[in-house]
Order: sequence, then structure tokens, then C-alpha cells
Amino acid sequence: MLSEDQLHDLNQPLLGEHNLQFDYLADLLGRRGVDAHTIILQLVEFQVAIPSWALGTGGTRFGRFPAGGEPRSLEEKINDVGLLNQLNGSSNSISLHIPWDIPQDIAGLHQLLKEQGLSIDSMNSNTFQDQKDQAQTYKFGSLSATSAAVRAQAVAHNIECIRYGTQLGAKVHTVWLADGSNFPGQSHLRSAYLRTQESLATIYEALPSDWTMLIEYKPYEPNFYSMVIPDWGTSYTLCQSLGQQAQVLVDLGHHLPNTNIEQIVGRLRQLGRLGGFHFNGSGYGDDDLTTGSAKPFQLFLIFNELVDASQDASLTTAAVAYMIDASHNTKDPLEDLLQSVDNILGAYAKALLVDRPALAEAQEANDTVRAEEILRDAFLTDVRPLVAEAYRQAGGALRPVAAYRAAGVRQQLIAQRGKFSLSTGL
Repeated sequence: MLSEDQLHDLNQPLLGEHNLQFDYLADLLGRRGVDAHTIILQLVEFQVAIPSWALGTGGTRFGRFPAGGEPRSLEEKINDVGLLNQLNGSSNSISLHIPWDIPQDIAGLHQLLKEQGLSIDSMNSNTFQDQKDQAQTYKFGSLSATSAAVRAQAVAHNIECIRYGTQLGAKVHTVWLADGSNFPGQSHLRSAYLRTQESLATIYEALPSDWTMLIEYKPYEPNFYSMVIPDWGTSYTLCQSLGQQAQVLVDLGHHLPNTNIEQIVGRLRQLGRLGGFHFNGSGYGDDDLTTGSAKPFQLFLIFNELVDASQDASLTTAAVAYMIDASHNTKDPLEDLLQSVDNILGAYAKALLVDRPALAEAQEANDTVRAEEILRDAFLTDVRPLVAEAYRQAGGALRPVAAYRAAGVRQQLIAQRGKFSLSTGL
């Protein structure tokens, strides 16, 4: 949707101020022994997958306010992600949700993905809603259901997702279950876990040898007395029972308020079971807001654990799938996604600035204040020039949201797709 000439013209008026800010920061970091260009290379390499379901307006049980111009098909979703990646160079893959993203024209999709410079990152199953003409209901569970027929249907759906993903070049399958209970006595808690374990084992057997299965957890919602997979420990035990291709997925909003998520990240990384993230912003629960919008320090601390582990030679290097999982009801969805990626890259850049030898020394000496100040020094550094330069070097816009608005993208999408188009899967 944007040509290279358009991006050049949008960047040109900003270059003078950008170069001034970048040169100042690069000099400042150089005095600390940090090479700004090395940081930028790491930022350019970092990619965050965009979920197909976040390209349209999300909603709550109280209402939905469509933005207009929403993608109506998988092809239009791919085009929208291509636009995002054109603006920031950091969103080169898509996470799909079945049944809404069932591919119809495999060859055509491969060609479109190639044209947009994108790939399919992961597949996501849905056994938390009943679909039209579905034989069995998930009202009382899916992989954990007491009914063998319901479990078989849910297992078959997950295997079908893997089959679609194989056709599209994906390598990750994500399982999140709404299974649980609302009232004491409604479910036999141990039996529900064992049935889930058995169902997951059947899905795992169908997993190609070069794939990863991510098992996601959530403490509550839509069930409020018990969830079959409520926490990282339950996900971990299920992964342990399945095999090395099973990994834990950490959704930032799937925790009780004030949970120390960074410690969970550190534990899972140490145990070799950290498989991926669903990034979003959360104040109370599964709010699915803009990543880093309310708790930027927490996001930085999570990346601090990731960077620290990546530099630990004693840990096995494992690929971590970085994805966004958000719902936008008052923001333009594409602007929200651009903001989320920007905040993620900013947190990563700050984590890369942490003086790790000095931090380790302070920790060994039990120097609490010094250790905290080292983290604060990195967190309070204005890394926006580094992130902007990473965008520029990746061929994107210095200020993606501003460029998106200046180009009138939403207005163009409304003209093409209509004011009342609705994104599938929401």
C-alpha cells in the first residue's frame, strides 16, 4: 500500500532531528562501552508475529465499535500485516486462527506471502466456541470433556489445524483451553487433568518432527471456579509428559494481578520449557490492551530475563515464538499493533543496555541499591532513536504510526472494503 518513494518522503523531514538524537545517544552509549550499531542489528533481527484476529476491532460483552475497512478474508489480513511490516520491518509473520483462517487457495496464499515478504508463524485452534453444524458442544469442555465424542472432536480439530499449518509452512501449534468449571463439585479436578493430558498426547503424536506445540495457561475466564490449565506449573507438567516439542506459552494477561511474570519467564527459560509469548497490556486480567501501555517497567524486566538467559552459555539456546495477542475496541487496530511492536522493541533495547557484569557483581555482593540502580539506568535511557534507526535500516518509517496516519491508510481501507466490513474471527 505504501511505495518506497512514499516512505522516503515521509522520513525525509524527520531525518535531521533523528540524526541529531541518534548521534547523541550513540556517543553517550559509546562512552559506556556500548556499541549502538550492535544494538540496532539485534533490534532489526527481532520479529513479532501479528495475530490475524487482532487486525479488526475487538470487543467486550458490552459492545463493539468497528473502525471500518477491516479485513474480510485471509488474503486481506495478509495484506494488512504486509503493510505493518512495511512500516516497521519487525512484523514479518502471521499467527492464524482456525476455523476463521482456513486456507482455500494454498498456491495463491504462498504467492501472496512471498510478495509481501511474510510467513505463517503459528496456528491456533478454537475449542472454546461452538461452530455452525458442529456435532458436539464444548459447553462443558473440549479436551477435558467427560464425553469421549467431544474429546475426539476437539482432538480432530487440533490435528486439522496442524494439517493446514503444514500446507502453509507454519512450525508452531498453540493450544489454549477454556475448559474448567464454575461451581464446586461440577468437575472432578484430577480426572479433568488426566483427560486433557491424554487428549494432548494424541495431538502431540500428529505433530511433525520440526514443529513445536505451545500450551497456554490462564487462571480464570471463562470459568471462574477452576481452569484445567490455570498456571505455568500445570502447563509445564503437561509439557513434561508429552516430550521436548511441547513448550509453555506465556500470555502476559493470563495472570492474576501483580504476578511476578518475569520470574516465571526466568524459571521456564532455566527449565528449557519457554516456548513463546503472547504480548499484550494488562491491568487486571486478560485485558488484551496495547503491550507496554500501562506497565512498561514490567515489560522491560521480562526482556531483562530473556536477554540475561540468552547470554548464559550454560543454557541451551531455544527458539522463542514472539506473538501479540490483543483486542482493540477504542483504537485503530493497525495503529495499536504498531504501538505494541514499538513498545516491545523499546523494552528489548533497554534490556540490551543493562550492564550485566556490574549487575552480577552487585547481586553477588548483596548490594541491593546498586543492583536496582543498574536496572533503572537502562530502563530510563531514551532508546527511541535506536528503535527508529532500526525501523529505518529495515526499510520502514522512522515513526510508523505518524506515517500510517499521514498516508491516510485507514481512509483507503474504508474506501476499498467499506465502512461496515467486519474482520472474521471476532
